[in-house]
Order: sequence, then C-alpha cells, then structure tokens
Amino acid sequence: MKTLQSAAQQYQSNENLEAKLMKNFLESMEEDSVKTLVEKIPLSYEVLSKYTSILEECAVEFHHCKHCKGLAACKNKVTGYAYLPHVKENHLEFEYQACKYEQKRLKEESHMQYMKCYEIPKEIRNAKMKDIYTDDENRYEAIKAINHFLKEYPDCKGIYLYGSFGSGKTYLLSALFHEFANRKIKSTIVFWPDYLRDLKNSFTGDKDEFKNKYNAIMKSPLLLIDDIGAENTTAWGRDEIFCPIMQYRMQEKLPTFFTSNLDLKALEQHFSITKEGVDLIKARRIIERIKQMAEPIEMVSQNLRN
Repeated sequence: MKTLQSAAQQYQSNENLEAKLMKNFLESMEEDSVKTLVEKIPLSYEVLSKYTSILEECAVEFHHCKHCKGLAACKNKVTGYAYLPHVKENHLEFEYQACKYEQKRLKEESHMQYMKCYEIPKEIRNAKMKDIYTDDENRYEAIKAINHFLKEYPDCKGIYLYGSFGSGKTYLLSALFHEFANRKIKSTIVFWPDYLRDLKNSFTGDKDEFKNKYNAIMKSPLLLIDDIGAENTTAWGRDEIFCPIMQYRMQEKLPTFFTSNLDLKALEQHFSITKEGVDLIKARRIIERIKQMAEPIEMVSQNLRN
C-alpha cells in the first residue's frame, strides 16, 4: 500500500508533468500553422497538450496542403495525403487523409475498375472524349459513329475501325469505353497480337489461368480487339480462339469493336493463309461474322504519334 508521502509525491509529479505538457503545447500554439490546425479540433487544451509533438508534425503537412498547387508539387511524406488529426468518440486519432487534388484524381479514376486493358499504353487507357482531336475532317465519320453508339447502346453494332497507322483509332474507341465505364458498364481492350501469344503460353500451364483469360474477353459486355491483322495467323489462333469468341459474342449480341490497318478485304486474305495452307472458306466466314457484328469505317488521318 502506498504511503501518504509517496502518493503526494506521485500527485506532485503528475502535476509537474501536466504543467510541462501544457507549457510545451502553449509554446507550440504560438506558431500560426499549429494554432490554425488546433482551432479546428473540438477538444480541450488539456487533452490536446498530450499530443503536442504529433500535432506539430501534422501542422507542417496541413500547412503544405494549404499552399499546394497540385500533386506534382506535394511536399508531404506521402504524395497526395496529409497526416491529420480527427476526433472519434471524444478521443483524438490520426490518419492519412487525401488532399483535394488526390480526391479529384481518385474520383476521376474510380471508373477504371470497369475497364480491363491488356498490353495497352497508359495514354490510351486514359483517353477521354473531351480530348479527342476534331480538327481533321477525315475523323468525322468515326467520331459520328461513336457518338451514335453512345446514344443507341445496346441496340446497335460495334465498329470495325481501319485505316492509316497512328491515326488515333484505338484512342477514339478507348475514349468511348471510358464513357461506358462512367456508366458502370464493363469493357475490355486487348492488343490482339500480344494477347494471343500470352494465351498460348498459358495453355500449357495453369488451365484456370487460360480459361479466365479466354472468358474475360469472350464474355465482356464491351470488347475492343486492337490491331487485328497484325498477328501471325495460325490455325489455332484463328479456328480455336478467334472464331469461337466471335460466334459466342454474335449469338449473345455483345458489342464488339476492332481496330486494324487492314480493310476487310485485306483482313480476309490475312486470315486465309497459315502454315497449314490456304483456307479461303474459313477466312470468308470470319469476315461475314465481323460484318454482322461491326460497321466498317475507314479513318485515314495524319499520324498523331509523331
């Protein structure tokens, strides 16, 4: 049992500690950044004085945010976030909170969960309708078609967009898919040559991996097959992969889009020749399916990649 003397000494020690804490706290409050932050917290100075050091750290990040002009200029330890206090059940807690610029970025990118992109550059993945280049009249027909699809979905065909290299075909259709992502409609964009190679490599490994990759594009509500005709034609890729995907999507009326440097006549020739020989009938059937599923539109424009 504590003696009266030891109890008195402990009480005096506690009083001295609390006095020191309050003294340090009040000295910190002389800093405008600390004072500005603390005045927003609905707790007594007695409570806040126990957190002086961490409040000083928070005040630095809070001050950075007040004068920040964007994520690129962020001075905080975690870009886009400030370590700040908040009150929960009359207790003070601390956590990283997104700044206004990070909140805006997260909001703008939240729809990306509805877009799956396979081997597609970041610039294309982030394409937006408002950024579409409209000064070239050769692009009008394609822009008109995607606006029509936006209005009439799901009661309209996809688009087979073909034409010159670097004219922005994939960008246009990716921007269209972004609009549907904002509507929470899922879509998939695959760079066809790389997709086929990757799918073939997974075929001899994990069967579930192959099945998931295959079904992901076969059953996607919206699908863009990018750069079809640039792949090496094989009987396997044509007959076992591409044809069943097209047949399923045609039967289920799932909108399908294509980009290519080849018109449909040249694409038919591309599909007719494999190492196994020439098969004009299978190539013709593929083209007929594409015609049923997508409206061919030519876009010959300046190379926007230069």
